[in-house]
Amino acid sequence: MKNNFAVSHKAGAKFARRGLRTYFTYRDLGIKRATRGKVVAHVIRARRGKAPHGQWHRHDCKLQFVYVLKGSAVFEYEGVGRVRMRQGSCFYQPPGIRHREISHSPDLELIEIVAPANFKTISMEKPVTRRSPARR
Repeated sequence: MKNNFAVSHKAGAKFARRGLRTYFTYRDLGIKRATRGKVVAHVIRARRGKAPHGQWHRHDCKLQFVYVLKGSAVFEYEGVGRVRMRQGSCFYQPPGIRHREISHSPDLELIEIVAPANFKTISMEKPVTRRSPARR
């Protein structure tokens, strides 16, 4: 099956509250429909007065790519630690990496691309931090 052509213009675009996180609004860019569910792409904006809950989770997907358009956010990744993303930051989250969002600026806006379009998010416990044995 062929994919369809898709275009999404900013003028008149609508942001919806339905999406993975209640503290964001989402603008569908039409990629999911055009690719018949192979990929989803959306612009995500912070909702005024809503904060992330910091729940550890992972995504059951093959690809997750994010580009920050405005603002900033702090994420924490298992095996990596805390990372501040700001305007112009681009990040790739390897499939299945345990992570959480700690905070974001009120003006946060980003583009997220995920494949496949219908992916599962699995809540996780906080990872155990392994410490090196004390040196004697």
